[in-house]
Order: sequence, then structure tokens, then C-alpha cells
Amino acid sequence: MTAAPGKRAAPPLRFTSEDAAQAGRKGWRALLAGSRSLRDFLARRLPASTLKIGISARLFHPQPDAKGIQSRTLQYLEQSAAHWVMSRNVLVFMVPTVDKDSLLHRSDIRLADYARYLDGLVFQGGADVAPTTYNEQPLNPEWAGDRLRDVYEIELLHEFVEAGKPVLGICRGAQLINVAFGGTLYQDVKMQLPDAGEHLDDQQFEKHSHEIEFDPGSALAKLYPGVQRARVNSIHHQSIRSIGRNLKVEAWSTPDKVIEAIRGTGKGYVFATQWHPEFHNPGDDRLLDSAPILDEFLHAARGD
Repeated sequence: MTAAPGKRAAPPLRFTSEDAAQAGRKGWRALLAGSRSLRDFLARRLPASTLKIGISARLFHPQPDAKGIQSRTLQYLEQSAAHWVMSRNVLVFMVPTVDKDSLLHRSDIRLADYARYLDGLVFQGGADVAPTTYNEQPLNPEWAGDRLRDVYEIELLHEFVEAGKPVLGICRGAQLINVAFGGTLYQDVKMQLPDAGEHLDDQQFEKHSHEIEFDPGSALAKLYPGVQRARVNSIHHQSIRSIGRNLKVEAWSTPDKVIEAIRGTGKGYVFATQWHPEFHNPGDDRLLDSAPILDEFLHAARGD
């Protein structure tokens, strides 16, 4: 492109290594300034006593012949779980897996470090627990589950229990906790408990619900004075079969008696629901209010 008549052409732009260095220094200064501003902002808004709660990661494994993001291993949070915990002005952190092939090696960062610095742990829902994790073979290839996630979450559970930090399990989380304590699962409620009610409806998904009954005198029943039965959502095809060591049942579905809530009997706080309390709309009077469950867990995290 030539310059217009009567005008001199502008000299070509040149970007030297010194220019790059200066730009880099400015970028780092801006980044550090932004970091300080965020830190100062959080310090002004959040007291030192603000709880820090970890949520275990869901895993997305690379898909065969996939390209782009689907060819990578992803670790992520389901939004409702994170927002439910954050509703009490709590800081939420996803606890990632750390393996030998990642940039951070297990010798540098351990799951025990998260248990040391966080105040509590939530296991969110997701993929089936692998039957091989409780010494069975899948009755259907589709029920093979996620063995890698099982191993990661069982280690995570062990570290938080050892550190005396409370643990709350949701859906898969209840099943995982039961298996970690030596229990087993029904791989498929419909096949192995043919007389049971409907616990999974692919059309309604989280809108599907059924009744549960509290164990009288249980800690769960005490959270809901005067309530013996309630309605909860139901989004699972696996369920607890034999109860694990140092666990007790606190709720069943009715009338089929599928286990819906378990609690640890040992030292520390361990509790889990088969339903998804984070999906319960606070304004929906048809379903059990999820606030008492969250508040009890956070009280345990504060050491109340």
C-alpha cells in the first residue's frame, strides 16, 4: 500500500526484545496489582473466620477419536453443588486430583495438604462407583463406573477423616462413603430390587421425587422436629446394599426401604444423602428443606 500523495509513508513498526521485556514487566506489574486489589477486597469483605470448603472434582475422561477439549481430561464442579455451599458466604474450592503426569507431582502437593488447610469436604454426585472398587464385576458394561475417581475420592475421604474435618456426601458421595467404609452397593435398583419403587426417571431427572422416612431418634430426625416423612428428589440407579463399618442408616425410601441417608458413628462428622439437597428449591414446599443439612455440616466445620 502506497502513501497518499503529498504524505510521507509511516516507518514500519519494529518490536524489539527490549519492547517485549518492558511489556512483560508492565504485564506482571498489572497482574500483581490486580492480585493485591483482589486480596485487599476479599480481606475487607471476608473475616478471617470465613469457612473454606472443598468439593471433590467430577472427572471427564478423554473421548475416543475426540479433538479439542473433549480429547483432554477435565476436572469440574457442578454449579448447583458449589452455589448451594456458597449460599452461606463460604469460600468453595475444587479439590483436583494430582497425578504423576501433571505439572504438579504428588510429591509436591498431596491431598493431605487440602485436608490440612480446608475446613470441610463435600463429595458431589456424578458417575457410578465402580463395582470393582467393592470387589464385584459389572453386571452390565454401562455400570463399570469411574474407578479412577473412586481411588482419588477414597484417599481424599481418608485424609479429611484423619484430619478431623467434616465430610458431606451427595448421591454418588453417599455410595462412595459407604464403599470406602467397607460396604457394598446394588449395581442397579431396578434389576436387583425389582419390587422397589422408581428411583430414576430419565424424562423428569431432578424433578422426579419420592417419600423418605427418618429413623426415629436419629440426628437427621432431630434436624426436622415433628417430621417423620418427607419428599426428596431421586436421581440414582445404584444404591447402598450392605452398610459399611462405623456407619448407620438414618433414612429410607418408603415403602421399599432403599437406604437414603447414612451417618458415621465414629469420631468426627460424616453424613451423606442419596438425594441431591442442592437441587431443592427453597421455595418449593413439596420437598424437604435442604438448609438444615447444610447448616449442620457447616457448624461441624466451624467446630461448633
